[in-house]
Amino acid sequence: MAEFTTTVHQNEFLPDGGTDVHAIVSVTCAGAGTVAPMSSASGEAGEIIIVDVSGSMDVQGVQAAAYAASAALDQIVDGVWFAIVAGNHEAALCYPNGMSAAMARMSAQTRLEAKRSLQRLAPGGGTAMGRWLLAAGQLFGTVPSLTKRHAILLTDGANQHETPDELSWAIEQVRGRFEVDCRGLGAAWQVAEVRRIAEALMGTVDLIRTWEGLPEDFAQLMQQSMGRGVSDTQVRVWAPQGAEVLFVKQVSPTLEDLSARRVEVNPLTGGYDTGAWGDETRDYHVAVRLAPKAIGQEQLAARVQLAVGSDVRAQGLVKARWSADSLLTAQISPEVAHYTGQTELASAIQDGLRAKAIGDDLTATSKLGRAVQLARETGDEAATSRLSRVVDIEDASTGRVRLRRNVDKLDEMELDTASTKTTRVRPS
Repeated sequence: MAEFTTTVHQNEFLPDGGTDVHAIVSVTCAGAGTVAPMSSASGEAGEIIIVDVSGSMDVQGVQAAAYAASAALDQIVDGVWFAIVAGNHEAALCYPNGMSAAMARMSAQTRLEAKRSLQRLAPGGGTAMGRWLLAAGQLFGTVPSLTKRHAILLTDGANQHETPDELSWAIEQVRGRFEVDCRGLGAAWQVAEVRRIAEALMGTVDLIRTWEGLPEDFAQLMQQSMGRGVSDTQVRVWAPQGAEVLFVKQVSPTLEDLSARRVEVNPLTGGYDTGAWGDETRDYHVAVRLAPKAIGQEQLAARVQLAVGSDVRAQGLVKARWSADSLLTAQISPEVAHYTGQTELASAIQDGLRAKAIGDDLTATSKLGRAVQLARETGDEAATSRLSRVVDIEDASTGRVRLRRNVDKLDEMELDTASTKTTRVRPS
């Protein structure tokens, strides 16, 4: 059985009249094992590979996508349910072949058949990702025993054949039903559009610059998914009567605001779906607003738990203590400060790139300059490197930069997609 442990990082001291308590709760999972390959008490696993076969992919692109999907198929454990969807302005079942839409169990035979089906893919038509998601939802629904549902979605273009409202509607229809890791190929897709899908469906978004990078990425994504043997998980946050949970955010390894996922466990406890776990550590920023108490009083501000199904596996306590000692109350937890900076860094990058795209150079320079400053302060060398391909850094400590001209579109997109990847706190 997988073991979960928690560590709470915070400054529990509040000044006279203080109300807001912030903590970073690190949750570590060990012994997650692989996905359940056959029916078991914990349920089964399903995988769907969604490949873009629109006209913009052209023959070489579709062939590369088929090769990447084959690499992913090689990583799926025998016994796991799977399917392949070919997407353009419609969603077609590439595998299994047959009259009815369903999923198949992975075996040596079905793996071979699935690879052969990929060879028949051809480019044509437009792009309607909402329909792809709805098709995946229908396929997962054909196997009621699934408790872990994961998909990989590849696109190379904008969602031109359905309206934004239609895409939003489709996302809402499948929200909470499965996880999706999204990948964009080349420079013609819209990062914000694909990120919206990934964030709603508890997945990641990343840029694949050229076809050559697809097979390795797909294989790695599927291998990672196969290693996430614990599903049906929640972070649960209890707060005392009269308190307000301001937000619950995952801050490592990627930024993800979980607040909107809250479901009521009981009147004082909210549950936040986290998706499947492997052997890993994730950090969560929990903020709670309390009614102020007198100097010297203490209160439990929150109880943060990791639950698998109805079974609570680990717990961390967030505390509050009111003090008149300014030396105690003025301190900021290094972990809270670090991830607050990383969250601001992501916003500054995305805001700066949006401003640059509409020709607002003044705002773009200010925001990207602040991003450079934050990257330096939080020790995020990777972000600094990506920023340096979009701006000329004159003084990182003050955030003085100049916008570069003739920037490679792929460099901007890489900066955007990687903005939500965070670095962990450096050991002191």
